[in-house]
Amino acid sequence: MKIGLVGAGQMAQALARGWVQAGCVPGQQLVIYDPAEASLNAFKESIPDARIAAGNRQVVAESEVFILAVKPQVMQVVLNDLQGCVTGDKLAVSIAAGVPLEQLCTGLGTQRVIRVMPNTPCLVGIGASAYALADGANAEDGKLVGSLLDAVGTSACVQEQWLDAITGLSGSGPAFVYTIIEALSDGGVLMGLPRELSTAFAVQTVRGAAEMVAETKEHPAVLRDRVASPGGTTIAGLKVLESHAVPAACIAAVQAATDRSRVLAKQ
Repeated sequence: MKIGLVGAGQMAQALARGWVQAGCVPGQQLVIYDPAEASLNAFKESIPDARIAAGNRQVVAESEVFILAVKPQVMQVVLNDLQGCVTGDKLAVSIAAGVPLEQLCTGLGTQRVIRVMPNTPCLVGIGASAYALADGANAEDGKLVGSLLDAVGTSACVQEQWLDAITGLSGSGPAFVYTIIEALSDGGVLMGLPRELSTAFAVQTVRGAAEMVAETKEHPAVLRDRVASPGGTTIAGLKVLESHAVPAACIAAVQAATDRSRVLAKQ
C-alpha cells in the first residue's frame, strides 16, 4: 500500500516513523511533500527511503491513502490546491485538529474521508488515537485506518463530536504530562538528588503509575488511596497538590485545549 503525506511536520514524522519501525509500511512506499524544506529534510533524515513529490497533487496521484498532515490554519489552502484530483479510489485521512469532516469532504470533493486525532507517542509505539468516518468511508476504510493507528499504539472509532475533547485530552495531553514529569524531577533536585537520577525516577514513576491503571483497570482514586497510608508521606504530598489546585489545573488544561480545537474548527 502506498501512503502519501501532505505535510511533513512533527506529527507526520511520528506516524510515518512508527509505521516503518513497526514493519507495516516500508519507507519506499511513502511519498511526501511539504513547502518547508527543513521539514522535508528532517523527514528524509528519519526515513531515507521516503520519496519526495513535487507538490500536493503528486502526493495524491501516487498514493492509495493520503494523509492531510497540515496545520488547521492552512487546511483550506491545501483543500483548494487538491480540488479535482481526488478520485473515488483514494482514501483521504486528516490529522488536523479541529477541521470537521464536512469541510474536508466539501473541499476534497469526496465523502471517502476519515478524520483522525493522533498524538506524538505514536513515535514510540504507544500512541492514543481516535478517528471518525465520513458517510462515504466504509467499514473496510475504518478497519484499515484503525490497523495503521494500532500499529503505533491504540485507537478507537468514535463520534466526530467527541474529537475536540479527545484533542484536548490525548492530543495535547503529552505536553501536560511532560510538564508534570519536569516538575517531579525539579522536586527531586530540590531535595538533593542529581538531575539525571531525579528525571529517570520521575519518568519511571509516571510510566509505572500509568501501567498500573492500564493493567488493573481500577479507578485511579482507588490506586491512589492504596499508596496514601494514614499520616504518611503520600497524604502529606497530596494535601499540597490539592492546596495548589493541581487536579483543577489539569481539568482546566484539557478544557482550554478542547475549546481551542473548537475555535480552530470555526475558523
